Amino acid sequence: MRNKKLLALQQLDRRLEPFRGTEKVVVPSKGWINNIRNSLNITLEQLGEKLGMGKTGVKNLEERESKGTISIKYLKEIGQALNMKFVYGFVSNEGSFENLVEAKAYALAKKIVSRTNQNMALENQAVEEKRLNQAIEELASEIKKDVRKTIWD
Repeated sequence: MRNKKLLALQQLDRRLEPFRGTEKVVVPSKGWINNIRNSLNITLEQLGEKLGMGKTGVKNLEERESKGTISIKYLKEIGQALNMKFVYGFVSNEGSFENLVEAKAYALAKKIVSRTNQNMALENQAVEEKRLNQAIEELASEIKKDVRKTIWD
């Protein structure tokens, strides 16, 4: 079971590899639709005709995109109308999904080991720093192998 979870994580990283670097792209303040439409010198009326709506409808879609309330369905339709392909995906803030799980596993392991060590310190049985770090690393490794659901709590 462990290998399946890690394998699935690695496959997810490979599938989303093309999106790496896209997190650096800055979305225009008025959104992509408005920016692309204006850059290509397409009027609201022209895009509206391709979408089967009036210029007010297109303006509404541009505003919804800039506010983050537009649907993926509309983004795909607009992409087709502009002879483009709309793509979306997710990029881990940790560089990869495997790194994300590793960071979460380490944080959980540190919390668990520190709590245990704190209880032991109350009984004058605290563990030295080197052994404490080793215990955190070992537990983090086990948590990562299992991709435990508790890392998301």
